[in-house]
Amino acid sequence: MADPEQPALSDAEVVGEKSTQEANPRQDIGIVTWILTLVGLYLGALLYGLDTTIAANVQSPVYQTFHDIQNLPWIGIGFPMASVAGILFIGQLYGKYNIKVLMLASIAIFEGGSALCGGAPNSAALVVGRVIAGVGGAGMYLGALSYISVFCTPRELPLYNALIGLSWGIGAILGPVIGGAFSDSKATWRWAFYINLPLAGLLSPVYFFVFPSFKPMPGISVLQKLRTFDWVGTVLNGAIFVLVMIALTFSGSTYKWNSGSAIALWVIWGVVLLGFALQQYFAIFTTRENRIFPVQFLASKDLILLYICTACAATANATTLYYIPLFFSFTHGDSAIQVAVRLLPFIMVFVVFVMIGGGTLPIFGRYMPYYTIGSALSLIGSALMFTIRSDTAPSKIYGYEVLIAAGTGLMFQNAYAVAAEKVDDKDKPNAIGFINTSQIGTIALALSIAACLFENLGFQFLQNTLVGSGLPDAALRSALAGADSQLLSGIDAHTAELIVDTVAFTISRIFAMGISASALAFCCSLLMKREKLHLSMSAAM
Repeated sequence: MADPEQPALSDAEVVGEKSTQEANPRQDIGIVTWILTLVGLYLGALLYGLDTTIAANVQSPVYQTFHDIQNLPWIGIGFPMASVAGILFIGQLYGKYNIKVLMLASIAIFEGGSALCGGAPNSAALVVGRVIAGVGGAGMYLGALSYISVFCTPRELPLYNALIGLSWGIGAILGPVIGGAFSDSKATWRWAFYINLPLAGLLSPVYFFVFPSFKPMPGISVLQKLRTFDWVGTVLNGAIFVLVMIALTFSGSTYKWNSGSAIALWVIWGVVLLGFALQQYFAIFTTRENRIFPVQFLASKDLILLYICTACAATANATTLYYIPLFFSFTHGDSAIQVAVRLLPFIMVFVVFVMIGGGTLPIFGRYMPYYTIGSALSLIGSALMFTIRSDTAPSKIYGYEVLIAAGTGLMFQNAYAVAAEKVDDKDKPNAIGFINTSQIGTIALALSIAACLFENLGFQFLQNTLVGSGLPDAALRSALAGADSQLLSGIDAHTAELIVDTVAFTISRIFAMGISASALAFCCSLLMKREKLHLSMSAAM
């Protein structure tokens, strides 16, 4: 029934106060409307993935524009940091307000942040734009998942979720390529961010006039809903992710690990984390029903295992995605386009196996084998990547990529459908936010940890390799900035070769994260139930 306080909706919209017992949640939506809606959702997920990784190849030209190295790491970190800091809050919004309105607001925020990035007059403005875009991007991604959960049957859900994950994955894989291509062209790095504007503008009629509406809590006023939010928990939850990324970014590079500043950052983070845990457990300044973190999920072994396995898949996938291009850039001097070719095996296999996972889950119903087989493949691939050196044949690396892509593809997206099936209807938005925190949040954390390892281990390895060379510490750190750094172009060929070999070795050490994550996922998969989910067409979300 439509909300009597709202004006009548057009034929392109449908009010979402549906009974969860209806067999067809899209019975009032035409096939053309649904197809156009899906196109809009998939584009939004793709743009979100694109911006998650697009900074990988634009940081060097940005530095050449602004000459501000202090803000440089935050161009990459700011976007995922803002996303994960707001995920749970945005998830609660989608559980209370009209998802079409929230989706439109998220797109506007994302595009506004992208415009600020493209036109940034200085590095600080660019970082602010990345943070704003990160919030909007998280809203777009959660909005896509919310639309799918509302308008799809449980049997359809795994496949549609896989397509959302596929769109994000393609965007994330293409991000460094597109960013590098624009940076190398006359358009400059600014169009790596401006590109979001015409793409979203092209589908703006779909967003405004075609997207269906759904109101999760009809009959409750906006102010009444605002009073139910866990505002203290929201602030503490966001602070946890912001502080840990600040600590990881500054420790070892800006501040020595044993310095008072580094220790203070980690102590403050620990205090905030403990405060959040206590606030949520005892429901301080909120209620048990309204607290931002679904503490009740911690009593479910199934949900915890799904969370861990999704996080492990995200870790192995993200580190491979970021450091394979860097490896070829150092060892072969590849351009952005050449890196794209190197990533084709990873891209294609990941796409195929995400689709296999989502498409076959409703048929077989048993989710445990996907995680067991997927983690085993990812473990083997990551272990092999740990052995690569600067002279390793590219064909071998392609094979290792394929193993990681297949394994992480099987694990990457299915938890959304499985978790939604295991919770009550009222907890489905929380389940989406819970798994999304695992997936996107872990990508942000994994990349921060990997960057910290790369910078600190790389600096240590270069010091050991070039002992007695007389090169200053600043010059050694600049060698980690890219294969075209000033250090590499200004020294003799033998020393340059030593540096390339050392950096390649450092990159291989990063894959220890994939080994650890995949091994943990394999152990967790063995603890999963051997149950079969009955995803029938009879019950809608």
